[in-house]
Amino acid sequence: MRDPQIDRAVGICKKLVSSFSYSWRRKRELAQAQKELKLPEHALKTECPTRWGSRQAMIARVLEQHRAISQVLSTDSKARHLIPTWQDTDVLEAINKSLRPLTEFTDALSSEKYVSVSFVKPVLHLFSSSILKVNDDDPGLTTTIKTKILSWILGHKNCLTWPLLLIHGSS
Repeated sequence: MRDPQIDRAVGICKKLVSSFSYSWRRKRELAQAQKELKLPEHALKTECPTRWGSRQAMIARVLEQHRAISQVLSTDSKARHLIPTWQDTDVLEAINKSLRPLTEFTDALSSEKYVSVSFVKPVLHLFSSSILKVNDDDPGLTTTIKTKILSWILGHKNCLTWPLLLIHGSS
């Protein structure tokens, strides 16, 4: 999904995470800020294009550590521009709210030893009836993201099902 708001917020997120990963001083200051603010002492996570769910994990960690990140970056005049604005934070929260259930579901399904084609139809039903169902309290961007993901999945369900049927039928 191409959206300028999402691209900007994710871009800021990637830049601030990389600024911490390349600076031992910022890492040390982040750990101190986490202790002061009584936040969990977690390192920031980077996105990996080949790792499913890494973008959501990166966003969730940045949201969790937002106060500590802001405290560290606000003291550095060269890095102040990396502090997410309230608009960026709203966008990151909408993305996280939309993707977190999918990531949790994917993790649960991938932990199964044997996943069969009989899972496909119930999974598609679960996506449309609860996981990606638009709620009344969802912000506009969350609603848009959920709707686009669901329409993509349902529009490609035959593409997703046929390879599984061929694999299942041949074994």
